[in-house]
Amino acid sequence: MPASPPPLPPPRTAWEPLPPEAWTAATARHLLHRTGYAAPPSQIERAVREGLATTVARLFRPSPTPERPDSFGRLDDLRAEVLAAARAHGMSPEARRDLQRELRQARNTAHQDFSLSWLRHAADPKHSAYEKFILFLANILVVGLDGVRDPILLHRHHQILREGGLGPYPDLCKAVSRSPAMLEYLDLQRSRRENPNENFARELFELFILGEGRYSEEEVREAARAFTGYRRRGEDFFFARGQHDSGSKTLFGHTGSFDGDQVIDLAFQQPAARLLLPSRLIREFLSEDPLPAPYLEELGNHWAAQDFRIEALLHRFFSSRIFHHPGHRGALIKSPIHFYLGLIQDLHLQVAPFPRGSLPFLRQMGQPFFEPPNVRGWVGGRLWINASTLAARRSLVDFLFREDPEAVLNADEAAALDAARRQGPVLLTVGPQRFATFAELPGEMIATRLATRLLPLDPPAGFAAAAAAFLDQAPAGPERNRRLALLARRILLSPHYQLC
Repeated sequence: MPASPPPLPPPRTAWEPLPPEAWTAATARHLLHRTGYAAPPSQIERAVREGLATTVARLFRPSPTPERPDSFGRLDDLRAEVLAAARAHGMSPEARRDLQRELRQARNTAHQDFSLSWLRHAADPKHSAYEKFILFLANILVVGLDGVRDPILLHRHHQILREGGLGPYPDLCKAVSRSPAMLEYLDLQRSRRENPNENFARELFELFILGEGRYSEEEVREAARAFTGYRRRGEDFFFARGQHDSGSKTLFGHTGSFDGDQVIDLAFQQPAARLLLPSRLIREFLSEDPLPAPYLEELGNHWAAQDFRIEALLHRFFSSRIFHHPGHRGALIKSPIHFYLGLIQDLHLQVAPFPRGSLPFLRQMGQPFFEPPNVRGWVGGRLWINASTLAARRSLVDFLFREDPEAVLNADEAAALDAARRQGPVLLTVGPQRFATFAELPGEMIATRLATRLLPLDPPAGFAAAAAAFLDQAPAGPERNRRLALLARRILLSPHYQLC
């Protein structure tokens, strides 16, 4: 049986930086698997060479903005046509229905293109850690396609998260309160002085800043008044002063004619504000089971002392002794997006330039891009895994190991692939020849290399010997290559590969 991990460091020292002598290939492997989607040997070697502090700073350096899909322009044009048609008197009902149907199709295409653009961007290892973290923020400051119904607004919300993702969290919450997507998703667009809508104020306190039970219903009602008059024109925010309630409000023991930004400032003066985001960070990147309260309080107090700067929280968290503790390695279930992009990176593939190569799999696995189940986002963790989602993960691996994927492409998909290949090589799947370069190595060495490359922890005892026996039944040549591909596929479908 494997040895039990050592006890956790005490709360007072748990969040201190890992000692330099403890920064090894094993700890670097753990950091890369948790912050990104894979841990190739070259990146492990680089991290060990650079040191922990430099590596964390590099991983969370803001990445360039993903390209804005061309289909957004067509969607804008169609919206203008629909608006003009609504004002016209000579258009038949059938023509109006056709135009509305075309608009729905354009929205669907634009959202698919946004999803693919982001997946391609996040699949680049240089961008992975930052993009994964922005996705984490998007699962807290939640908007979704079902409530917004406009991929252009979702794209703008994503930009707001990217622009403020490392700064002070209060500033990011203020920016999100002005996000046109948020105005639609939580009904601020229709909140006015005579009838304040409480949805945003409630989620601001419960899901964004304080947590459940840390505020009163009266404070929600008072805060809702402060956010009246928030409006959008297209992708831009504007403040409708005539719809704003500028009267006196009482929140958290303070009274004044507070506006929305001042309400957020008051919320961050509450002790609970220092705990919510760190607790979500712990659950997402460290342990699905909560740490004892003193650990969370220690991290939250340090974060508050840094003026709630998210970058300071990340550096403290990912450099800490407790993050790198052996008991926390290889113990989190990969999200569907992590699983998919991990496969892309581990197998040296590219994101298919058409929706069928990725988006249906993400939906079947339970995480379609910017389509959370509700305002709380995805719970994740153990809930990622059930019979249906495991079958979807298997189908994805099967798809990525097809020997002739281009034979099943339709005309539009083939054209998209040709266009992508004019920009550079695009490899969609893994064939048996992929492993020919090291097929002549001893079977046990091959098995160890594959497992070390693909898994977050060393494989179980006996794995290398059993894999070698399977490989060494075939001499070098096509059959051995086929068995190598089969072995890799089995590793990718194993319970161990579902973890990070």
